[in-house]
Amino acid sequence: MLIDSHCHLDFPCFDNDRQNVIEKCSGLGIDTIVVPGTEASSWQNIIALSRQFTALKPAFGLHPYFLAGFEESHLDELVVYLDKYKSTVVAVGEIGLDRAISVDISLQKRVFERQLDIAHEADLPVIIHHRRSHNDIIKTLKHLKFSGGGIIHAFSGSLHEALTYQDLGFKLGVGGLITYPRGQKTRKVVGQVPLDLLVLETDAPDMPLFGQQGKRNTPENIPMILAELASLREESADVIALQCRQNVLAVLQNITTV
Repeated sequence: MLIDSHCHLDFPCFDNDRQNVIEKCSGLGIDTIVVPGTEASSWQNIIALSRQFTALKPAFGLHPYFLAGFEESHLDELVVYLDKYKSTVVAVGEIGLDRAISVDISLQKRVFERQLDIAHEADLPVIIHHRRSHNDIIKTLKHLKFSGGGIIHAFSGSLHEALTYQDLGFKLGVGGLITYPRGQKTRKVVGQVPLDLLVLETDAPDMPLFGQQGKRNTPENIPMILAELASLREESADVIALQCRQNVLAVLQNITTV
């Protein structure tokens, strides 16, 4: 059975066919889909959907993209949500730093650091978004001595950065990027690192696979990402699938084996 460790199935573009997508995933052997939160207003819907569909596993976080509407009270609300749903929530996320957007980086850093503190206090791992920010993120994790681990979503860094994240207790999210010819650096890295460092993800509806540009991505594409990863490694697809599943179970909370 497969896990999509990062999928925004709560987004409105799935409102008309969400159940159908989940049923198709089940038929493909995808029994668990982690749904990270992006802003405070999204968290209640994610909880409602996770109650409606047992395959969906909720995470709560404040994504740097959405900080234009940020209010200090959202951090207090995050603490409340993590406590209220502590038997259900799998991580604090999606959080992180993004130097490719116009949101003030000092605000991003403050919110990111506070969410790491909150995750530490709640004894939860984190799901981290990055763009042009690996150095910032690694420096922050080390400075705060964050030991909760988690997943580096859509990893696209160097081998050195990959192994540094491993030392810090993180797994690396492998998604559609490895299906692109321009993703040669990432393809090489995910082919070299230890298999127990990798997890599968789609980031649906974003990050479509090569050849599907302009189309809505979907968690149904996990088997295609798995096949591409298998083409880059020595292990079989079955071995990779099992290990990637075990890696998610090892790093996130409240996901049990079936």
